[in-house]
Amino acid sequence: MTLLLQISDTHFGTERAPVVAALLRLADALSPDLVVLSGDVTQRARKRQFASARAFVDALGATPTLVVPGNHDIPLFNVFARLCYPYANHQRAFGADLEPAFESPELLVLGVNTTRPYRHKDGEVSMQQVRRVAARLEAASATQLRVVVTHQPVAVTRTQDERNLLHGRERAVQRWARAGADLILGGHIHLPYVLPLHDTFAGLTRRMWAVQAGTALSWRTRGTIDNSVNVIRHDATGGDGGARHTTVERWDYSETSEAFEMVARHDLALGDAQSAVAVTLAG
Repeated sequence: MTLLLQISDTHFGTERAPVVAALLRLADALSPDLVVLSGDVTQRARKRQFASARAFVDALGATPTLVVPGNHDIPLFNVFARLCYPYANHQRAFGADLEPAFESPELLVLGVNTTRPYRHKDGEVSMQQVRRVAARLEAASATQLRVVVTHQPVAVTRTQDERNLLHGRERAVQRWARAGADLILGGHIHLPYVLPLHDTFAGLTRRMWAVQAGTALSWRTRGTIDNSVNVIRHDATGGDGGARHTTVERWDYSETSEAFEMVARHDLALGDAQSAVAVTLAG
């Protein structure tokens, strides 16, 4: 069993200290094989905010991490920095590679930098990025869970969120589906959900899912949804004739217990057959 912890939109600079402590406790209890930070790591891309984010990642110990930038990780008010060295502080904290990858026998995770300094907050995926990711996906093994990480979403559940959709998503989703992708992880809109992309995009013959995370640590929550993270469990052997089995669990921070608690679980069907998902509400 492989376990992936998805953390998004931490917005260091607006983080809530009790939630940070609770998330570190959850990570310690789960012992994930990988922690993914899917963008907007900081609030305003400042050195001290990235230093706080780096300290948080260091507190995870030896757990591998994969970090992609979000639009908030590019300077907004410092126009010179935004145009000339937009990722300097991010790279100082997390290394030069803005599109990191992680691979194990059961897991292939590919980061995509969808931010653009010339855009305010919108994201974009280029044809070059689409092809690069597709080539890695096509080389994956049959047992691996194949995951792509963007910041902006490729699909939304509400009309008001359509303005936040990733530019270039149509060609990316189509191409990555043909290459064998299973999940596309995202953040940006602080709204957690799981969507079947094979029902959202016409012509997809492969089951592929959008897995969106809420804001993990910031007080900038959305509506009635508190701080939230996703826990993804993948069994490469499965329990049904050797089929791969994947679940996505949503864990929300509880003000009462001051801990993250599982509130929903999605059992996902993978592969090329007809779509199927079972949702279980916790409690």
